[in-house]
Parts: sequence; structure tokens; C-alpha cells
Amino acid sequence: MNNYQKYIRQYFPVKNAPMRWTQKEYIDHAPVWCSVDLRDGNQALIIPMSLEEKLEFFQLLVKIGFKEIEVGFPAASETEYEFCRTLIEQNLIPDDVTIQVLTQSREHIIAKTYEALKGCKQAIVHLYNSTSLAQREQVFRKSKQEIIDIAVFGAKLCKEYREKTAGNFRFEYSPESFTGTEPEFAAEICNAVLDIWKPSAEDKVIINLPVTVSHSMPHIYANQIEYMNDNLKYRENVIISLHPHNDRGCAVADTELGLLAGGDRVEGTLFGNGERTGNVDIITLGMNMFSQGVDPELDFSNMPELTELYERVTRMQVYDRQPYSGKLVFAAFSGSHQDAIAKGMKYREEKHTDQWTVPYLPIDPTDVGRVYEADVIRINSQSGKGGIGYLMETQFGLDLPKTMREEFGYLVKGISDHAHKELLPEEVHEIFLNTYANIRKPLEYQEIHYVQKNNNQSLIQASVTLTQDGEAYTIKSDGTNGRLDAVSNALKAFIGVNFSVHTYNEHAVTTTSESDAAAYVSIKAEGKVYWGVGIKKDISEASVAALFSALNRYLSEKK
Repeated sequence: MNNYQKYIRQYFPVKNAPMRWTQKEYIDHAPVWCSVDLRDGNQALIIPMSLEEKLEFFQLLVKIGFKEIEVGFPAASETEYEFCRTLIEQNLIPDDVTIQVLTQSREHIIAKTYEALKGCKQAIVHLYNSTSLAQREQVFRKSKQEIIDIAVFGAKLCKEYREKTAGNFRFEYSPESFTGTEPEFAAEICNAVLDIWKPSAEDKVIINLPVTVSHSMPHIYANQIEYMNDNLKYRENVIISLHPHNDRGCAVADTELGLLAGGDRVEGTLFGNGERTGNVDIITLGMNMFSQGVDPELDFSNMPELTELYERVTRMQVYDRQPYSGKLVFAAFSGSHQDAIAKGMKYREEKHTDQWTVPYLPIDPTDVGRVYEADVIRINSQSGKGGIGYLMETQFGLDLPKTMREEFGYLVKGISDHAHKELLPEEVHEIFLNTYANIRKPLEYQEIHYVQKNNNQSLIQASVTLTQDGEAYTIKSDGTNGRLDAVSNALKAFIGVNFSVHTYNEHAVTTTSESDAAAYVSIKAEGKVYWGVGIKKDISEASVAALFSALNRYLSEKK
């Protein structure tokens, strides 16, 4: 890329910035949240939302807990105007929710805005004009004083129209393109507007300081916010609002540092929709706070519901790796990740802890309406024994012995690699059953009778009736270590191979509607280990089925 020399830094850093905000460790309380999905987000859509879609989205925002919602630019289009009127006339705005409307500093637009607000119980009138050096020189071709005059003109008109319009209206002013504006000039123009509105404890004013276009690293924006925090008049009655866009991919960082530096309020959208690369994602901001043990005062506990409605009415798609909300953000394909998550989950169960410290999962997926089994452990060629074992245990109640997990893990990885696809849990379960469980060929037992000898529970004789290649046989043998030992000895004599029972495990299968038992047996024959599994109603029968399965796998391989 050879053209980098043509780009200049279009921001104005604060000179000798005190950077007091760097001494703060984290954001310790929720800001005032204002959703701009229905205005800033809507204007960025290829197909803007219909009236019905905007109403549905508005109701979702109320349900989440937003108390301030920018509903549009009523003077911009008939749909915007009608949406505002519909909310008011149909009494759809809860008493604790304030709508916000945007207006330029032009009288006919301000007049139309107040007309749209007639009968509204409470609203924020949001006045803006652009103040950056680039806009002043290239778009308006006006001096600083002329730009101040535009803002003051609009501020006076907003005040005049408020006095003659019924309703409780608050004011907000944005020096648009704030981050491309000299800090001293930004403070000067905001103070000129504040001198018109004269905020008080009963009538506070919002000064919104947008990253209309992102030009700098986040600490520069934080210094600019701190400067405004130090230099705005009437500060105790001014609410500093942040409105970052994401051109440099820094909107979340800009906002978080801006809050540390004195911001009181945040304007943004769900999932970060907005012009160009979008607005700041309020879901990410809120969930970041949540993950640090701070209440964001917004309810994102049903993320799938939010995602479904958002994608439907905006025709946008939530990226699979979008923080907290993407389909794959809790998914672990890597074997080492899966193993650590599985062990972390087991640790929580063992310690009965309420604290969330599971490796690789910054939050508990269930807190946003996701489920471990479907979302956390995903199986492909990168998966490992820990994750596959965790999936088998949590979804199908099968607690595979450690060494068997390793063998089965490599089997599943190989199948996924060959097929070049992710394997669903049901597919993994089917592979397991088909490979290991209740294998009946070439040897299939029909019935087994046991006789205890010399009143010794360990000394057992087994009489086994089995079939091989359609022929029936009855074989007998004693065992000195219980029933399985007796059956094993009978089979050794029958096939003429001196295998040894290497491992035996058993447990109840807890995920089925009826009580099943699972047994795992490994035999060692000719220097190689073969696993078999029995899943039956009775544990003794399951153990025999597991032995036959292991032996049948050995015999099938020898053919």
C-alpha cells in the first residue's frame, strides 16, 4: 500500500491532558442508556423498517429496559413523523420511558419536530450541527463564529417552541463530528448553547459528544471527554453523553474509556448497527459490565429472542462471532479448550461455587439464554477427548473411562476430518453406539446361568449359551473373581485366545427416561487393547454385553 502518505491525523489531542481517568480500574455503575436503533440504526438499513416493524422494535427496547429511546427524525420523512405520532396517540410510551427526536438547527425542521411531539408526556429534543474543521472548511465554508451562530439560533428556537408546546421537554445538543473539532472550540460552542438553555437541577441538559467518524485511538477520545468534563459550564446540571461510531473498530473501547473520563450517558444500538461500520454495540457494553459483576440495568437474558427479532425487522445478520450474541461465541472446537471447559464445569459442581471462573468462558452462557450442551462443546476435526467426553456425559449420560475417551476422541476427529464437517451430538452418539455398544457378531450370547460354589461369592461357575455363524454352543468355566471372570474364562477356552480383561467400569445412565446401566470393558489381546460397551437394564447383563462387544471387535479385526 503506497498511498499512506496522503492520510493525515484529523483529530485534535488535548494538550497536557491530566488523564485522571487512567487511575480508575473499571466502570462501577451503569450509565444512562439511550437506544438510537430506531433513528441512527434505521437510517443505515438498506430497507428501512416499516411502521409496524419500528413499533415491534420499540416494544423490544422497552422490554430490555431502555428508559430513553431515540425514535427518529420526525421532519425527515412521513414514516418517521407517523411513527412518532403513533407512539403518542396510541399511548404506547410507558410513563418511565422518554422518547428522543433529532432536529437540525433550521426553523422549519424544529417547527415540524415540535408538531410531531404534541401531546407527548415527556421527550428529549436533540439539536445538532457539525463543528469539525473539515466540515467548517469544506461543507459549510463558515468561520467558527458562524458555526456558533447556527447552534445558538437553533437553541433559541428550541426554547421558544418548547414554551408554546404542551409537554415536558428536555434538551440535548451535539457538536456533530466532535472528535474532529478542536477541544477549545467544542467547549466554546457547547457553552454558548448552555447559556441559552441555562440548565438547572430540575431541567438538566444533555451534551452529546459523538465520535461521528472515528479518527484516533481510544485514549485520545477519553482525554477529549475529560477536557469537556472540566470545561463545560453548569457541569453539575449537564449530562455528558457519548455516541461513538466504529470506523476504527474501537467504539466499545472509546465508550468505556469515555465513561471513565466523565461520561454519564451512552447512545448506541443493539448489535452495533449504524452508518458505515456502525454505532457502539450496547449489548457488548452492557455484557462487559455484567461480566465484571456490575449490573448494566438492561436485560439481555434472552439473547436468542433479541437476535431473532433484530434480524427479522432489520434484515441484518448478527455475525457468528459477535461478542456475547453470536452463534459461535461460546463454542469450543479446540481440544485443549474443550478439555479446560469440561474440567472447569466439573470443578464448579465439586466445589458448589456460585462464582463463575470457568476457563475460556467469560460468562455463563445460560445467563443470556444459551445452553451448554448445544452451544459450548462443538465437535469437528480440531476437537479433543475432553470435549467429546463432556458431550457424551452431559447429553447422553455416558461417562467414558479416561483411556477410552482418548481412543474415541481420535475416532471422531478422523471421521470429522474425512467428512470436512462439524458433527452433531446425535451423530457422535451414533458413532459411539455403532462402534462399541452391544456388538453381537461374530459371537452372540443367548443366555447365561451362574452357580455360586462353596458359598464363596467370588467363586462362580458360568454356563454360557452362544451362537457363532448360526451354530449354537454351550460353554462352561469357573471364575475366582466374580461373574465376569467366569464368563471371560469360558470365552478364552472357546476361542483359544488368552486375552485379559484390562479395564472395567460401570454406572447408571442418568439422561434416559428409564433407568439403564452402562458398563465399559477393555480386553488386551495380542498386545492390543479393544473396548466394548454394554447398555442394558441390568448391570450384570450390561457387563457381559460389554465383554462380548470388546471380544467381537477383536475377532472382527482378525478376520
